Amino acid sequence: MNFDLTQYPPIVQQIAGYGLQGYDLAMGWLLSPAAWSQFAILVGAYVLAVLISRKLRPMLARLIDPREKQNLFTAPRLFVLQFLPLILPLLAYALTGIGEQIVRSIFDSGAVIAFGKRLFMFLAVRTFVRDILKDPFLKVLGKFILIPIAALYAFGLLDLVSATLTDTVVGVGNIKFSLMAIVRGVIAGSILFWLGQWSNGQTSALIEKQEMRPSLRQLLMKLVEFMIFGAAFLILMNVMGINLGALAVLGGAIGVGLGFGLQKIASNFISGVILLVEGQATVGDYVELDGGEAGTIVKMTARAAILETYDGRWIVVPNEDFITTRVVNYSDSGSANRYEAEFSVSYDTDINLVPDIIEAAVSKHAEVLAAPYPPDCELRGFGDSGINFAVEFWVNGIDDGPNKYTSDVLFLIWNALRDNNITIPYPQRVVEIKGGFPTATPASE
Repeated sequence: MNFDLTQYPPIVQQIAGYGLQGYDLAMGWLLSPAAWSQFAILVGAYVLAVLISRKLRPMLARLIDPREKQNLFTAPRLFVLQFLPLILPLLAYALTGIGEQIVRSIFDSGAVIAFGKRLFMFLAVRTFVRDILKDPFLKVLGKFILIPIAALYAFGLLDLVSATLTDTVVGVGNIKFSLMAIVRGVIAGSILFWLGQWSNGQTSALIEKQEMRPSLRQLLMKLVEFMIFGAAFLILMNVMGINLGALAVLGGAIGVGLGFGLQKIASNFISGVILLVEGQATVGDYVELDGGEAGTIVKMTARAAILETYDGRWIVVPNEDFITTRVVNYSDSGSANRYEAEFSVSYDTDINLVPDIIEAAVSKHAEVLAAPYPPDCELRGFGDSGINFAVEFWVNGIDDGPNKYTSDVLFLIWNALRDNNITIPYPQRVVEIKGGFPTATPASE
């Protein structure tokens, strides 16, 4: 094919020259026995892979599927079962590789069949991302990173792009990175921290099943999380080629700064570790601090504990306050607490009968405990208007929020006294006028 392009700009002539070279090369391939044999092997390998996979995939599915009997190997078998869609492209890749060896031994050429083999690998990667990956994060990672890399590999551009990224250096000040190091860091960082999150979740679930104090359980979970992500960070630094010795110097400088400028944060962090180790206060406990803060611990962080009051407010209390001040824990060593309800009876009552009546009535409450002590009615004193009593009782929980134990007990006392015709007095005053009432003197006329 000859065209007169002398009247066109040089760049057009150069592009046309490349196009003619590509055309001649394509025609040479299409008309050569080596090209036709490679196309034929590609088609044959794919057809053979389809036929084998149609027979092999159902057979493997029946063999691996654990639905009939559940045992120790159920989970691994289910894991393997999800990879069955890869049989077709991987079989085509393997058969094409065998055909490539044959073609190269006969014609000393195999560019076409090599491209077909890489194309089958691209199809395998695409199937893996589309049908096998279920985690949303991994699916996004596969769609925007793994598939483009497989596409570059299929067209034979992966080495060229990799070399270009390696030679391109960017930096800020004295810190310089190649684009390849940045890309490698993004990919490795995404995978490492996903693995860290997944392994941390698995470890936390395993620790949750163990019989131990809640505070110790939380400490172990935090320790494992710190170790996992710390290891992931160090591996990432090695992958990106960052000198860890420089980080050690930087870490020492940061440590000095933390020691002087962040003493309170460090103190609260250490106090939090002490709380978790000793278990004196943990999530779910109802506590009251010396400063008047009171509530149920709903969350413990590295810096502070969060208390939720019964009126719905959250109070953030630094961990240091739990160590340096007096703390009343109403839920520690069991959640049984003692309360009392006061009442009075009139002076004309046989007070010897009152304790048995009240104790029997209070014992009927479903939440009142018989241990460590049953209800106990005590005589407290003789008041101005009546005889004062109080009944002590034990319950599990706090007499506030959803629980109104004292109110319920007072209702029981009222009903018991009424049923036994015992009067609850009200304030009375007797006024005595000595000498009688003065008589009125008639006014003189």
